[in-house]
Amino acid sequence: MSTGSAASQPTDYDAIVIGAGHNGLVTAAYLARGGFKTLLLEARSAVGGTASSQSFAGATVNICNCDHLTFRTTPVIEELRLADHGLEYINVEPAQNNFSWESAANGRGWSLHHELDATLESLAEHFPGEVDGYRRYAKTAMPSIAMILDAASEPPTIAGLTRLAVRRRFTGATTLMRWSRRSAADVLRSYFSEEAIMGPASVAGPMVWGISPETPGSGLGALTHAMRHVATVGRPVGGSGQVPITLLASFEASGGTLRANSPVDTILCERERVSGVALTDGTEISAPIVVSACNPHDTFLRWLKNPPASASNLVQRWQNIPHSEGYESKIDAVLTAPPVIKGFAQPLGPMTVIAPGLASIDRGAKLIAEGGILERPGIMASVPTLLDPTMAPAGRHVLSLEALFTPFGLRGGWPNSGEPRRWLESFATLCEPGFLDSIIEWRAMTPDIYERDFHLPAGHATSFSGGPLAAFMNPNPELTRYETAVEGLYLTGAATFPGAGVWGASGRNCATVILEHRK
Repeated sequence: MSTGSAASQPTDYDAIVIGAGHNGLVTAAYLARGGFKTLLLEARSAVGGTASSQSFAGATVNICNCDHLTFRTTPVIEELRLADHGLEYINVEPAQNNFSWESAANGRGWSLHHELDATLESLAEHFPGEVDGYRRYAKTAMPSIAMILDAASEPPTIAGLTRLAVRRRFTGATTLMRWSRRSAADVLRSYFSEEAIMGPASVAGPMVWGISPETPGSGLGALTHAMRHVATVGRPVGGSGQVPITLLASFEASGGTLRANSPVDTILCERERVSGVALTDGTEISAPIVVSACNPHDTFLRWLKNPPASASNLVQRWQNIPHSEGYESKIDAVLTAPPVIKGFAQPLGPMTVIAPGLASIDRGAKLIAEGGILERPGIMASVPTLLDPTMAPAGRHVLSLEALFTPFGLRGGWPNSGEPRRWLESFATLCEPGFLDSIIEWRAMTPDIYERDFHLPAGHATSFSGGPLAAFMNPNPELTRYETAVEGLYLTGAATFPGAGVWGASGRNCATVILEHRK
């Protein structure tokens, strides 16, 4: 099914998708379902990228955060019939436990539930003065979250966003516009006074984005608590990697072809449009449509080696856009017993956020440029085996501990660094005695390893952030329209709207644009 000006020329495939992360898999599956003869290329031996899971010390561990929220708000699961291929979710309740470092030392935490009333009850136990502010916050923020999730389900257009705003009587749109002009810290301080409420919101928002909560225009990062009230947090049975595994099954059931261990060297062009790709082993594969589910810098600056004249402005723009360095790390540990926070009754099956204060997070953002790390970094810890025992043998548990603002350019370098061990020991000070002794084996996934093993330049995946309004103020239209200045070349992945995390909306939106162009 060749399309466009190349229709008269025989090709190997109708479409080639580069990169089998979850967005690449989603795009490929929809194209194959739509009748395209589709080839999916993956440089690694396995699909999924950082959404995948691995075997470690006899257990299953997730490469990144195992909590899925936005993915479950899309139609992808139903439309691609992922349940038929084995995808099953466990609802996580409470959705999240929250502490500041200071409150965790006294066991003073609170649990964020899907139901607002249950959250308010938890807050009232240790932070009664924050209950009214949280109620006001949730009332204001929840309509905006609902609007963002609805807007993400289709390629962004002014007309579509306007219809959505009218349907919602502009309630969520007004908040989006107002908060997007403020800093996340400013928004949070207008509702709360306790660091144990503001800090965790900043960890899951601005810190995940790699910025300070004091950054002007970061206000939508304050929405993170409210997201748990609008959508339901879940985890795939067997680990996060079940999503890419079932996406691959759906893709192949529709006739798609995966080619692993096949890194791309060149995106080939003929006159003003793409004509296929060349692999690093010299193999050339032709197709009138090429979709890159990889970062734009690789796509436009490494692989598009002889771009047509129509792409000169595109290439020049991306030459002038700096590529950020990674700042997230993760510890996986196999334990004989799950850790327990001193004085906190809730088990650590749900994600547990231990946050620095706003001033410390702001300081940590500045330290990244110096290769430094906060003494007490932002931590997101969980024991997924408490909810899903299939992830470890009987009598064993898995600890997932993410540490933020841990820069790729660490002073002194990551090899042989004592930093990851320090995070474990800091976490241990908050736990009941015996936690460190319970560790059978552990490993640290630091930014240098993400670069080496997952093809993330400088350990960082370029991510789109800012919500639907940013889709119309972005100076790089290929990130929101999915098509590029090169005819037949499309872009999907974390760098494109609506952004990072296991979401899949970018992959679906990109496929929607391609299928519409076919019509």
